Amino acid sequence: MEALIRYGGLFLVCMIVFATTGLFFCFFIPTGAFTFTAGIYTATGTLHYNIVVVCSVLILASVLGNITGYWFGKKTGPILYKREDTRFFKKQHLTTAKSFYEKYGWLALTMGLYLPIIRTFSPIVSGIIKLDFRRFVLLTFLGSVLWIVSFTMAGYAIGKIPALKPWLDYFVIGFLVLVTIPLIIWVSKELRRLKSENHPQG
Repeated sequence: MEALIRYGGLFLVCMIVFATTGLFFCFFIPTGAFTFTAGIYTATGTLHYNIVVVCSVLILASVLGNITGYWFGKKTGPILYKREDTRFFKKQHLTTAKSFYEKYGWLALTMGLYLPIIRTFSPIVSGIIKLDFRRFVLLTFLGSVLWIVSFTMAGYAIGKIPALKPWLDYFVIGFLVLVTIPLIIWVSKELRRLKSENHPQG
């Protein structure tokens, strides 16, 4: 990750944010770790940008990615439900996002950005059900601001403390584990619940 950000710079991080919010086959990328690390490298000078610029372009990338996912769902949604499972597409992920959206409503488009699978598939579900586009953009903008600023500024704050510099790699790993494990547990439980509902025993 460090090498990718060093050589790909802010452009690469933007592409990762865009991909995981707009392209269904990129759901597995740990975007939070990349934005957190981008904040650290902005603070240490590895990324030569102002933190406001970094947050702004990443928010824009997130909004554009969500719009892409919405458009994709609106145009091809019914086809996805008929599509066979592949390595990069699982119909269950779409079902999980739809279930989450129906249960939590607008939270799926705001706080849902913190959840890997929900982040990628909620915009597609919004397009499939043809959610009002202006409402969709407003909710995803608010969610993108919260998501990007919280992750990036957390990394920036840690990167600004000189005494922590030798331990930055450990902070990145620790942050990734702290954020990812609870989400994996939640998604696993949700998938099992959906499976039991779709295939009841007895």
